[in-house]
Amino acid sequence: MPEGSSGIRAPIYQSPTEVYQSRLGAELVDDPSQQTALNALDVLFGRLTTPKAQSNAPLKGLYLWGDVGRGKTYLMDIFYDCLPDEGKLRLHFHRFMARIHQSLNKLSGQQNPLELIAHDLSKTYRVLCFDEFFVSDIADAMILAGLFECLLEQGVVLVATSNTPIERLYENGLARHKFLPCITLLQQHTQTLHLNGKLDHRLQLINTQLNSPTAKASSPKIGVKSEIDFEAIFAGLTHAMSRHDINTRSITVCNRAIPVIRAAQIGPPNSAVWFDFTALCDGHRSQLDYMEIANRFSTVMLSDVPYLGGEIRGWIKARGTEDGVGDNQATSTGERTVTYASSDDSARRFISLIDELYDQNVNLYLSTDIPLAELYTEGALSFEFRRAYSRLVEMSYWDNSLLKSENMT
Repeated sequence: MPEGSSGIRAPIYQSPTEVYQSRLGAELVDDPSQQTALNALDVLFGRLTTPKAQSNAPLKGLYLWGDVGRGKTYLMDIFYDCLPDEGKLRLHFHRFMARIHQSLNKLSGQQNPLELIAHDLSKTYRVLCFDEFFVSDIADAMILAGLFECLLEQGVVLVATSNTPIERLYENGLARHKFLPCITLLQQHTQTLHLNGKLDHRLQLINTQLNSPTAKASSPKIGVKSEIDFEAIFAGLTHAMSRHDINTRSITVCNRAIPVIRAAQIGPPNSAVWFDFTALCDGHRSQLDYMEIANRFSTVMLSDVPYLGGEIRGWIKARGTEDGVGDNQATSTGERTVTYASSDDSARRFISLIDELYDQNVNLYLSTDIPLAELYTEGALSFEFRRAYSRLVEMSYWDNSLLKSENMT
């Protein structure tokens, strides 16, 4: 490696390709369709870790998109781990947005709060890595348009994974024209790479583990309710506790009470909570609720998950109204058509819950009314549910000690 201006030799880091190749055969199957992304990650890694290159023109980030299980998150995480410890941040995108909303609340009343937030971020981080980049909320769309302009102007490098190409972000969203400048910024400041291989690495890894000579038979964790005894499972998880220490009423999450069937919180990592699906995914629940639950409990049990698809219906939504607020009727002055199934609000929350539990390595038990593969068969969220289904299949093989494989999104 070249020497810096101080004359001290810079540390030598492994490149993403070197790490990738060292794992082939053990936990990875070589996939030529990932090579272009690996090459691009190597180039960016080299420019970020070579002192002479750091003074060159602004760096372009990377935007990795493709179907579920194609290795996007895995490749980004290799890149992130290869970088020096300082000056980098890796977050699931919805966690990043929650952080931005919290910062905006603290800066309420100040001028140009997004500029202040971007300035603080750029002082600490040169590289921001986002997993599952996706925009569905008009508030997030408006914030991102201003925030990214400030971040990119200050030389912050973005690396992101997504199931959606940049040009289709916030597609059909309310007032999407106001988000188009953000799309243009992303296209200008990142290189788009489509991971379009045919191999589903998540399923490949599961099959490898199941066929391993050391594989152990285990009881089902995710399946129809006739196959899973939640009472026995919860009793086993909390066998060392007194029954007086088990809550059968509710827990407070984000300053609101959520009913529970059972809850036991000895302290991390010994904590478990059992919800009914309706309590957690129906009604006024948000991503912030799921983030707090994932932070507080090492095991989450969710029972009686119903069929979540259904016949797609269409409504005209007036400008200025949001989807999923319960006004399932046509309006005579609307300006756009929205189509979704009657249960899609609950399905959207369920997908968000699974994303959060997966990202935070939370041990999950799930009982459903029908087989998992039939849980969502038609509706506007079919594409998004494919990711949730893929993750649920993987999570069903995590052991109770929360030891899990690398993410393969």
